[in-house]
Amino acid sequence: MECVLLGTGGMMPMNYRFLTALIVRHNGFNYLFDAGEATQIGFKATRVGVKALRVIAISHLHADHCLGIPGILMLRAQVEQPDPLTILGPPNIEKFVGQTRQILDFNINYDLHFIEWNPERPEVAYENDMLKIIWAPLKHSTFCLGYRLEEKPRPGKFELQAAQSLGIPPGPFYGKLQRGESITLPDGRQIRPEQVLGKPRRGRTIAFVVDTEPTPNIYRLCDKADIAFIEGMYLPDMADEARAKQHMTVDDGSRIAARSHVQRAVLIHISPRYKAGELHELEKIAKNRFDKAEMGVDFGRYHIALPD
Repeated sequence: MECVLLGTGGMMPMNYRFLTALIVRHNGFNYLFDAGEATQIGFKATRVGVKALRVIAISHLHADHCLGIPGILMLRAQVEQPDPLTILGPPNIEKFVGQTRQILDFNINYDLHFIEWNPERPEVAYENDMLKIIWAPLKHSTFCLGYRLEEKPRPGKFELQAAQSLGIPPGPFYGKLQRGESITLPDGRQIRPEQVLGKPRRGRTIAFVVDTEPTPNIYRLCDKADIAFIEGMYLPDMADEARAKQHMTVDDGSRIAARSHVQRAVLIHISPRYKAGELHELEKIAKNRFDKAEMGVDFGRYHIALPD
């Protein structure tokens, strides 16, 4: 599993920083979190395949988080036979995309499926055979969502001695059991995976939280995450402005990450007031609060190893 930051900025794209957007690459598929203006440039610059994109998860309907959707949809329409695409997001995300398509009059060659948040929906917004995406409301000037991607548990380690004691011949049967499939031996006996596998091993977890002031749902989304991409928009001396605009400082983001027991925190959605040469100051303050915190960088790649 790999995370690729297509941008780390907030408010507007700058010539030194693109807007915050995160790709999670997993088993040949890509999952995109937020898509402000020029996000498609990040796809090109990082060589992340747009055909492999399966989900776009939008936090809220502010320009720097959603105006890149039309460009991505048109870019994806240039590849042959793309699979359907799911878009998660706040109320009116389908209306925004639909009206934009109608006004711009562009066609796409794949199906779009929309899932909009409402209080009646479960916390799992999206799920497939490999992972699930959880959402929860944050606290911003407009309705805003945070996300948590959870890889499903993997089968336990294969216990060779147990397989041999059951008389299972080496070969394809071992592979099926390791994949969690039951088998039938030539003598008619049925063997279940749990007879030769150890305890299931947990999957990896990623959190994505931007454009919010501190609020309890952030802790739920970040809880024990392997990596959390969390807002750190301002230095602490801008705390009053952060509160007025319902954002977080680097001190807020790193403090919440520490209290959530994340393995690694990457601070993003950086104010355009801070140039690249000033990021070391933001990172220093973040690390004083949580030594596993760091500032995100455009086109940065973050590998998440299997936990065991």
